[in-house]
Amino acid sequence: MRCGVLGTGIVGQTLGAALVGLGHEVCMGSRSLPNEPSQAWADANGDAARVGTFAEAAAFGDIVLNCTAGVHSLAVVEQAGSTAFTGKVVVDVANPLDFSEGFPPRLAVAPGDSLAEQIQRLLPDAHVVKALNTVTASVMVDPGSLEQPTDLFVAGDDEGAKDQVTTLLAELGWSRDRVRDLGGLSAARSLEAYVMLWVGLMQSTGSTQFNVRVVMSGSST
Repeated sequence: MRCGVLGTGIVGQTLGAALVGLGHEVCMGSRSLPNEPSQAWADANGDAARVGTFAEAAAFGDIVLNCTAGVHSLAVVEQAGSTAFTGKVVVDVANPLDFSEGFPPRLAVAPGDSLAEQIQRLLPDAHVVKALNTVTASVMVDPGSLEQPTDLFVAGDDEGAKDQVTTLLAELGWSRDRVRDLGGLSAARSLEAYVMLWVGLMQSTGSTQFNVRVVMSGSST
Protein backbone atom coordinates (compact mmCIF):
# COMPACT_ATOMS: atom_id res chain seq x y z
CA MET A 1 0.00 0.00 0.00
CA ARG A 2 1.13 3.57 -0.63
CA CYS A 3 1.09 5.79 2.44
CA GLY A 4 1.37 9.55 2.57
CA VAL A 5 2.80 10.91 5.82
CA LEU A 6 2.35 14.61 6.50
CA GLY A 7 5.02 15.93 8.86
CA THR A 8 8.73 15.32 9.32
CA GLY A 9 8.91 15.26 13.12
CA ILE A 10 9.52 12.24 15.33
CA VAL A 11 5.96 10.93 14.92
CA GLY A 12 6.05 11.12 11.13
CA GLN A 13 9.53 9.63 10.94
CA THR A 14 8.72 6.81 13.37
CA LEU A 15 5.45 5.82 11.70
CA GLY A 16 6.95 6.23 8.23
CA ALA A 17 9.88 3.96 9.03
CA ALA A 18 7.58 1.34 10.56
CA LEU A 19 5.34 1.35 7.50
CA VAL A 20 8.32 0.94 5.18
CA GLY A 21 9.49 -1.95 7.36
CA LEU A 22 6.08 -3.58 6.89
CA GLY A 23 6.47 -3.45 3.13
CA HIS A 24 4.53 -0.28 2.32
CA GLU A 25 5.72 2.59 0.16
CA VAL A 26 5.84 5.89 2.01
CA CYS A 27 6.10 9.49 0.85
CA MET A 28 6.87 11.94 3.65
CA GLY A 29 5.55 15.44 3.01
CA SER A 30 6.99 18.72 4.20
CA ARG A 31 6.18 22.38 3.60
CA SER A 32 8.97 22.82 1.07
CA LEU A 33 11.92 21.01 -0.43
CA PRO A 34 14.75 20.45 0.18
CA ASN A 35 13.93 19.46 3.75
CA GLU A 36 16.87 18.01 5.63
CA PRO A 37 14.99 15.86 8.21
CA SER A 38 12.80 14.20 5.58
CA GLN A 39 15.68 13.60 3.19
CA ALA A 40 17.79 12.03 5.95
CA TRP A 41 14.81 9.82 6.83
CA ALA A 42 14.38 8.75 3.20
CA ASP A 43 18.09 8.01 2.82
CA ALA A 44 17.95 5.79 5.91
CA ASN A 45 14.88 3.83 4.81
CA GLY A 46 15.66 2.69 1.28
CA ASP A 47 13.88 2.74 -2.04
CA ALA A 48 10.38 2.48 -0.58
CA ALA A 49 10.84 5.81 1.21
CA ARG A 50 10.60 9.09 -0.64
CA VAL A 51 9.99 12.75 0.11
CA GLY A 52 7.77 15.43 -1.35
CA THR A 53 5.70 18.44 -0.51
CA PHE A 54 2.54 18.11 1.54
CA ALA A 55 0.53 18.08 -1.68
CA GLU A 56 2.73 15.40 -3.24
CA ALA A 57 2.59 13.17 -0.16
CA ALA A 58 -1.19 13.47 0.08
CA ALA A 59 -1.61 12.69 -3.62
CA PHE A 60 0.80 9.73 -3.34
CA GLY A 61 -0.92 7.93 -0.50
CA ASP A 62 -3.76 5.46 -0.74
CA ILE A 63 -4.04 6.36 2.94
CA VAL A 64 -2.75 9.60 4.46
CA LEU A 65 -1.49 10.08 8.02
CA ASN A 66 -1.51 13.57 9.52
CA CYS A 67 1.53 13.69 11.79
CA THR A 68 1.98 17.45 11.85
CA ALA A 69 1.88 19.66 14.94
CA GLY A 70 -1.82 20.05 15.66
CA VAL A 71 -1.82 23.84 15.70
CA HIS A 72 -0.53 23.78 12.10
CA SER A 73 -2.55 20.85 10.76
CA LEU A 74 -5.35 22.85 9.15
CA ALA A 75 -2.86 25.05 7.29
CA VAL A 76 -1.04 21.93 6.10
CA VAL A 77 -4.25 20.38 4.79
CA GLU A 78 -5.14 23.61 3.03
CA GLN A 79 -1.67 23.80 1.51
CA ALA A 80 -1.93 20.21 0.25
CA GLY A 81 -5.29 20.94 -1.36
CA SER A 82 -8.54 19.09 -0.76
CA THR A 83 -8.51 17.24 -4.09
CA ALA A 84 -5.39 15.29 -3.04
CA PHE A 85 -7.47 13.65 -0.28
CA THR A 86 -10.62 12.84 -2.26
CA GLY A 87 -11.98 9.39 -1.45
CA LYS A 88 -9.10 8.58 0.90
CA VAL A 89 -8.82 7.60 4.53
CA VAL A 90 -7.04 10.28 6.54
CA VAL A 91 -5.64 9.14 9.88
CA ASP A 92 -5.40 12.14 12.18
CA VAL A 93 -2.60 11.42 14.65
CA ALA A 94 -2.09 15.05 15.67
CA ASN A 95 -2.95 16.74 18.95
CA PRO A 96 -4.01 20.43 18.96
CA LEU A 97 -1.70 21.62 21.74
CA ASP A 98 -0.99 25.30 22.33
CA PHE A 99 2.44 25.92 23.91
CA SER A 100 2.26 29.71 23.54
CA GLU A 101 2.11 30.18 27.32
CA GLY A 102 4.69 27.52 28.07
CA PHE A 103 4.38 24.05 29.57
CA PRO A 104 2.03 22.35 30.22
CA PRO A 105 0.18 23.20 27.02
CA ARG A 106 -3.48 24.05 26.54
CA LEU A 107 -5.90 22.58 24.02
CA ALA A 108 -6.09 24.81 20.96
CA VAL A 109 -9.67 23.88 20.06
CA ALA A 110 -12.86 25.21 21.55
CA PRO A 111 -15.12 22.98 23.67
CA GLY A 112 -17.53 21.01 21.52
CA ASP A 113 -15.07 20.62 18.65
CA SER A 114 -11.90 18.75 17.76
CA LEU A 115 -9.04 19.01 15.31
CA ALA A 116 -10.21 15.82 13.61
CA GLU A 117 -13.66 17.30 13.01
CA GLN A 118 -12.12 20.50 11.69
CA ILE A 119 -10.04 18.48 9.22
CA GLN A 120 -13.14 16.55 8.17
CA ARG A 121 -14.95 19.82 7.49
CA LEU A 122 -12.05 20.90 5.28
CA LEU A 123 -12.10 17.51 3.51
CA PRO A 124 -15.75 16.57 3.00
CA ASP A 125 -14.82 13.99 0.35
CA ALA A 126 -12.33 12.16 2.60
CA HIS A 127 -12.86 9.84 5.58
CA VAL A 128 -11.09 11.13 8.69
CA VAL A 129 -10.29 8.67 11.48
CA LYS A 130 -8.75 9.74 14.77
CA ALA A 131 -6.19 7.23 16.01
CA LEU A 132 -2.74 6.85 17.60
CA ASN A 133 -2.79 10.28 19.26
CA THR A 134 -2.97 8.87 22.81
CA VAL A 135 0.48 7.25 22.92
CA THR A 136 4.03 8.37 22.25
CA ALA A 137 5.62 7.59 18.89
CA SER A 138 7.65 4.57 19.98
CA VAL A 139 4.58 2.90 21.50
CA MET A 140 2.56 3.62 18.34
CA VAL A 141 4.77 1.21 16.40
CA ASP A 142 5.71 -1.20 19.20
CA PRO A 143 2.87 -1.72 21.68
CA GLY A 144 4.59 -4.92 22.82
CA SER A 145 7.32 -2.82 24.40
CA LEU A 146 4.96 -2.23 27.34
CA GLU A 147 4.77 -4.88 30.04
CA GLN A 148 1.06 -5.61 29.52
CA PRO A 149 -1.41 -5.33 26.63
CA THR A 150 -2.98 -1.88 26.46
CA ASP A 151 -5.73 -0.22 24.47
CA LEU A 152 -5.81 2.09 21.50
CA PHE A 153 -8.84 4.06 20.34
CA VAL A 154 -10.35 4.99 17.01
CA ALA A 155 -13.15 7.39 16.13
CA GLY A 156 -14.67 8.17 12.76
CA ASP A 157 -17.92 8.48 10.88
CA ASP A 158 -17.18 5.86 8.22
CA GLU A 159 -17.16 2.22 9.33
CA GLY A 160 -15.12 1.04 6.35
CA ALA A 161 -12.47 3.67 7.04
CA LYS A 162 -12.22 2.65 10.68
CA ASP A 163 -11.87 -1.00 9.64
CA GLN A 164 -9.06 -0.07 7.24
CA VAL A 165 -7.28 1.84 9.99
CA THR A 166 -7.75 -1.04 12.44
CA THR A 167 -6.15 -3.38 9.91
CA LEU A 168 -3.18 -1.03 9.62
CA LEU A 169 -2.94 -0.84 13.42
CA ALA A 170 -2.85 -4.64 13.54
CA GLU A 171 0.16 -4.55 11.24
CA LEU A 172 1.82 -2.22 13.74
CA GLY A 173 1.20 -4.75 16.51
CA TRP A 174 -2.14 -3.65 17.98
CA SER A 175 -4.44 -6.65 18.28
CA ARG A 176 -7.98 -6.00 17.08
CA ASP A 177 -9.47 -6.75 20.49
CA ARG A 178 -7.35 -3.94 21.93
CA VAL A 179 -8.56 -1.34 19.44
CA ARG A 180 -11.58 0.31 21.00
CA ASP A 181 -14.05 1.90 18.57
CA LEU A 182 -15.49 4.97 20.29
CA GLY A 183 -18.01 5.68 17.53
CA GLY A 184 -18.36 8.79 15.41
CA LEU A 185 -15.73 11.42 14.81
CA SER A 186 -17.13 13.62 17.57
CA ALA A 187 -15.46 11.16 19.99
CA ALA A 188 -12.17 12.69 18.86
CA ARG A 189 -12.99 15.49 21.30
CA SER A 190 -12.40 13.14 24.24
CA LEU A 191 -9.33 11.57 22.64
CA GLU A 192 -7.71 14.95 22.15
CA ALA A 193 -8.70 16.11 25.64
CA TYR A 194 -7.20 12.92 27.11
CA VAL A 195 -3.79 14.12 26.01
CA MET A 196 -3.88 16.69 28.82
CA LEU A 197 -4.05 13.77 31.26
CA TRP A 198 -1.27 12.06 29.28
CA VAL A 199 0.93 15.12 29.82
CA GLY A 200 0.23 14.99 33.56
CA LEU A 201 1.07 11.29 33.69
CA MET A 202 4.27 11.93 31.76
CA GLN A 203 5.26 14.60 34.27
CA SER A 204 4.43 12.46 37.31
CA THR A 205 6.08 9.27 36.05
CA GLY A 206 9.03 10.89 34.31
CA SER A 207 8.43 8.66 31.28
CA THR A 208 6.56 8.61 27.98
CA GLN A 209 6.55 4.81 27.79
CA PHE A 210 3.07 4.08 29.08
CA ASN A 211 -0.53 3.62 27.99
CA VAL A 212 -3.95 2.85 29.45
CA ARG A 213 -6.04 -0.30 29.51
CA VAL A 214 -9.82 -0.63 29.85
CA VAL A 215 -10.74 -3.30 32.42
CA MET A 216 -14.35 -4.45 32.55
CA SER A 217 -16.07 -5.79 35.66
CA GLY A 218 -15.90 -9.57 35.82
CA SER A 219 -13.39 -9.72 33.01
CA SER A 220 -9.68 -10.60 32.96
CA THR A 221 -9.19 -8.32 29.95
